[in-house]
Amino acid sequence: MIVQGSEEWLLQRVGNFTASRIADLMAKTKSGPSTSRANMIATLVVERITGKPVDTYKNAAMQRGTELEPQARDAYAFEFGVTIEEVGYIEHPRIARVGCSPDGIVGKGLVEIKCPSAMGKHLDAIRFGSHAREYKWQLQHQLFVTGKEWVDAVSYHPDFPENMQLAVVRVVPDQESFEKIETEITIAESEIQFIIEELLNVKRP
Repeated sequence: MIVQGSEEWLLQRVGNFTASRIADLMAKTKSGPSTSRANMIATLVVERITGKPVDTYKNAAMQRGTELEPQARDAYAFEFGVTIEEVGYIEHPRIARVGCSPDGIVGKGLVEIKCPSAMGKHLDAIRFGSHAREYKWQLQHQLFVTGKEWVDAVSYHPDFPENMQLAVVRVVPDQESFEKIETEITIAESEIQFIIEELLNVKRP
């Protein structure tokens, strides 16, 4: 297995529509597509031209998530009495350049772990399942790619009392979301190909 976060894993994802990027693709404003969508398209174009990953930067929140993820995975496995299989990058069986890297496979399902630094954010996850809504597109994309029956959205915070450290919401496949994801990927892929062809055909002085 290729370890998530490794150089080889980063290269596998170059130029691809991954679960962590899909929210940017789906983002809309009242006037149309968002700036984050345009930035995501530009990132994929650059990665395909250069063959190198662009978004390798990790802020403090991302670093925290990386450090706490093994602890959160163990807490989830103990709570539900399951074994979690860690995986690398999974490609969509039908659509090229589409894939995901879930935090684990649990039998017929997946697990996706978030470790928010803000205690209020974890509280909202416990009370309202807010993390499942916030990461809707990432979760649906993972189900779209893997064909699994469910994904458990997990929020973990070690500073809460033991019985409140985990907030788990089970999310099931939504066909309408799948159709929207595939449609937006198809449109974005056409835009990417157009930009790349335009760049390759630029005449030098």
